[in-house]
Amino acid sequence: MKNRLLTRLFPAYLFLLSFGLLPFWAQGQESLLDLIDEEEEEVEYTTASFKTNRIINLHSLENTHPGILDIKIGHRFGLITGGIDNFFGLDNAVTRIGADYGLMNNVQIGLGRSTFQKTVDGYVKYRFLRQSTGAVEMPLTLSAVASAAVRTDPWTVNDVDVPNKFRWFYTWQLIAGRKVSDFFTVQLSPGLVHRNMVETSDLSNSVFNVGIGMRFRLSRRVTLNTEWIYVLPDQIDDQYRNSLSIGLDIETGGHVFQLHFTNSLPMAENGFITQTTGDWSSGDIHFGFNISRVFTIVKPEHFRD
Repeated sequence: MKNRLLTRLFPAYLFLLSFGLLPFWAQGQESLLDLIDEEEEEVEYTTASFKTNRIINLHSLENTHPGILDIKIGHRFGLITGGIDNFFGLDNAVTRIGADYGLMNNVQIGLGRSTFQKTVDGYVKYRFLRQSTGAVEMPLTLSAVASAAVRTDPWTVNDVDVPNKFRWFYTWQLIAGRKVSDFFTVQLSPGLVHRNMVETSDLSNSVFNVGIGMRFRLSRRVTLNTEWIYVLPDQIDDQYRNSLSIGLDIETGGHVFQLHFTNSLPMAENGFITQTTGDWSSGDIHFGFNISRVFTIVKPEHFRD
């Protein structure tokens, strides 16, 4: 009798048990599907914050891609107020020839030589955060730049040649920025320049500064760029000014042409941050340009994210 009763109740018991576990089973299925969706979602990195790895003088948010060699030729002509005698500055020019190379993902190195004080400079740039959406939401890009430069021209003080150890300059910068939209990018570049020798004893060897750069997209191939570098007070001689530049980036296939107006002649960090003499309010402006041409040295498939 007892066995018959259990046999009759077993289907009802099984139904109730299944009904009771159904919500937990459905929740497990939903969580599993969510997990699969998360695994399939990819990280989408932001690109083209700027057209090159430089805004004008300042390093930009962008890195040279791994395996790519970027040859840059920069010119800063004389003052446009020089008039027709100097062909509005075009008769005189400061030149820098440099090479940037994407050593690996997020690591870039570079070397250059300028006619300004015959300066040789080199740097390392590391991007440790990159703006992205998708599986990883990162609202901004963060990079760090460390550079060193040496002045190699004949340099004397009181008719005495300046020893080599006093000819070196070092720069450290943090780059923080965001591509707000396809039409606008903004970045901040706080930094420190250390000079092994200064003009007078009342000046600091270390110069703290903050740069700001912006990009405005005008068309698919043309952008308007501007940058300003503010040097904190009482760190440089009174003859020097804050660097201010504005210009256009024009992309033409494998080249990017940067045409700009600036009050800075030097193109190495220690130069345009601490030795800018032009005053925009007095019309002390230089026309200049950078030409960027990239070459593939190592194919992209040799690198992984």
